[in-house]
Amino acid sequence: MARVALVTGGQRGIGAAISEALKAAGRKVVANYAGNDAAAQAFTERTGIPCYKFNVGDFDASVAAIAKIEAEQGPIEILVNNAGITRDAMMRKLTRQMWDDVIDTNLGSCYNTCKAVWDGMSGRKFGRIVNIGSINGQAGQLGQVNYAAAKSGIHGFTKALALEGARNQITVNAIAPGYVDTEMVRAVPPDVLEKIIAKIPRGRLGTADDIARGVVFLTGDEADFITGSTLSINGGQHMY
Repeated sequence: MARVALVTGGQRGIGAAISEALKAAGRKVVANYAGNDAAAQAFTERTGIPCYKFNVGDFDASVAAIAKIEAEQGPIEILVNNAGITRDAMMRKLTRQMWDDVIDTNLGSCYNTCKAVWDGMSGRKFGRIVNIGSINGQAGQLGQVNYAAAKSGIHGFTKALALEGARNQITVNAIAPGYVDTEMVRAVPPDVLEKIIAKIPRGRLGTADDIARGVVFLTGDEADFITGSTLSINGGQHMY
């Protein structure tokens, strides 16, 4: 029977590529989304992957939604924490609300979803968790104190949880993407984008599929001895 995989933020951008790659690898994939009902419906119609709407930054909503998913789709054995937002500003203009929104969605969601699946994975003696961090959580980025803090926190969260999960055959790893050719990056002014690409030794932006392949590997049986690790997929831009 195919293992059920939940991908948060799994119906657009990097998340969509992850969802589709996991499905192609034989997983039974469920995608979470936050707000765009039309886009979620179109994604489901195109891929056959069901989408569930809930706020991953809300603990109670996450627990309730995951219970519903498991009742309807089966126990979640693979969890990919991909959902994330940006609220960029220099510290002088960074409000507490901007800080809270990013920390709750990008980092708090990892606790919320992992907490909801942890007992089940532990009882079944199997689990694969992949948390999507960022190069900016490793190296920092101007105007992204909140985002960098959240993504850096993901890397520490991953290592600590991996220690807890090891005895129950649960692996917990992270992927730190570099600059990936997504809608958000394409919105960067062309002259700025040129400067970004110039700093990438491979000479190009990453693709969503580059990240998805890493997730497929880390959630597969062949990655059983890899836990607590961060896989940097950034074209050599930051070696950490």
